[in-house]
Amino acid sequence: MGFLVPPDAYTRFMGRYAEPLAEVFVAFAGIGAGDKVLDVGCGPGALTAHLLSVGADVAAIDPSPPFIDAIHARFPSVDARHGVAEKLPYGAATFDASLAQLVVHFMTDPVAGIRQMARVTRPGGVIAACVWDGPTGALAPFWEAVHLIDPNAEDEALLSGAHRGHLNEMLEAAGLRQVDERPLTVEVVHPTFQEWWEPYTFGVGPAGDYVQGLDDDGRAHLMAVAREHLGGGPVTVTACAWAARGTV
Repeated sequence: MGFLVPPDAYTRFMGRYAEPLAEVFVAFAGIGAGDKVLDVGCGPGALTAHLLSVGADVAAIDPSPPFIDAIHARFPSVDARHGVAEKLPYGAATFDASLAQLVVHFMTDPVAGIRQMARVTRPGGVIAACVWDGPTGALAPFWEAVHLIDPNAEDEALLSGAHRGHLNEMLEAAGLRQVDERPLTVEVVHPTFQEWWEPYTFGVGPAGDYVQGLDDDGRAHLMAVAREHLGGGPVTVTACAWAARGTV
């Protein structure tokens, strides 16, 4: 899946939504100054940046080496490591909280990954995760355009956590207590259609993989259909994510 990409490509593709989402997600998780927090699947640092801004002591991990390099360059004080959620390289009860923004649905085994997050978090600590809602998330306008051409295309709506109750079930299956799930919403205004569209050509994630799998005519046709569907701009994306938190 397309995450071995330059950090700037990911930031232009998803950071434009992940940064405002991080603010409401951190508030939902109840993170404050002095909390020792692990950012699981940190990417180039949207959530890491906001955790630092509220005064948290942050460690970060991601399976993409370019993203870890970006964290090292951007936040030299952060302990950023290359690795996966299912095999976290930290001791038991190391953190006050472990958070996963927009990553649970890409884990090979989400419940195992959440169990690992719980293992490295102290008793009474918080585990929180959020995932875009399939039908109304940040990428929904793109997949709506795709389905006008290719109704059977498989999109992120099929991934783990992308509907009400999925994250709840996974956190409970991982043994967490007092699990609470609720929607989080952010609004992003793209000044032009082209500003919205171009990052989809960068090869990031399932959407980028889909675009890169088309030939030139196919990409041009999809762009034209999307422009007709969304208009020339400004394009306003109101994106809903499901968020769940539980206690170790």
